[in-house]
Amino acid sequence: MKQKNTEHAHSEEWEEEIDDMSTPSENSETDNLADDEQPVVSEYDVLQEKYDKLSNTYLRLNAEFDNFRKRTIKEKADLIKSGGERVLKDVVVLVDDFERGQTALHGAENKQAILEGLELIHQKFLSFLKQHGVQVIDAIGQPFDPDRFEAITTIPVEDEEQKGKVVDCVQKGYEIADKIIRFPKVIVGE
Repeated sequence: MKQKNTEHAHSEEWEEEIDDMSTPSENSETDNLADDEQPVVSEYDVLQEKYDKLSNTYLRLNAEFDNFRKRTIKEKADLIKSGGERVLKDVVVLVDDFERGQTALHGAENKQAILEGLELIHQKFLSFLKQHGVQVIDAIGQPFDPDRFEAITTIPVEDEEQKGKVVDCVQKGYEIADKIIRFPKVIVGE
């Protein structure tokens, strides 16, 4: 029986040693580390925390920028749409004037009155264009500039001062704030 107790005691010691090896105590790891190695674990945690914060900040900023981009695209589309509506409302008024002119044309006997009516409508169109920032490009007498004019042809001129200048304008050109929306078609002297 004494032998059984001894065996039992040895098995209990071995079990304790095995338990100690499989589940090390919290202090045993830090006790075995040198003083300069202990901050490495905490430095890793600090860097991981900074990384998580920066990653979170990046994700938030990226989402905010994406929302901003989508919002500005929508606002720009709405602005273009409403700007187009404003111009079209002004054009409708000019169409009304043309319809009245057509009605007057059918019953009019006075040719001068018809011409005056057409001239009024033409003036309204010009003021409409001016109101929306559209200006006619002056071409005749200007030196030919291929960036501003579209030359249809050249014609010989007797006057030396007319060479290289615009002699005639076949179709007017228009610009908005120094941006040409239609180039004038011109004839250049040579």
